[in-house]
Amino acid sequence: MDSISVTELRNNLPRYIRKVKEGGEVKISSRGKIVARLLPSKEDSREIHDQLALLRKKCRIGDVISPVGEQWEVVASDHP
Repeated sequence: MDSISVTELRNNLPRYIRKVKEGGEVKISSRGKIVARLLPSKEDSREIHDQLALLRKKCRIGDVISPVGEQWEVVASDHP
């Protein structure tokens, strides 16, 4: 993400906090120079890391390009 000014952060703090909660990073600039970064807390990062570790135990990465010998049915969706 590009940097935002202190004024922009002050005027839209809830929006930027939400971005950070979703795992994003916000760089804050003052007079064109980056002076700070908002990052997710270590606890949030640890929780996400733990969730990924659990998924690794359940999932197997393999060859998903080769046929599996099963017929698949395509279902049209209204979603883009």
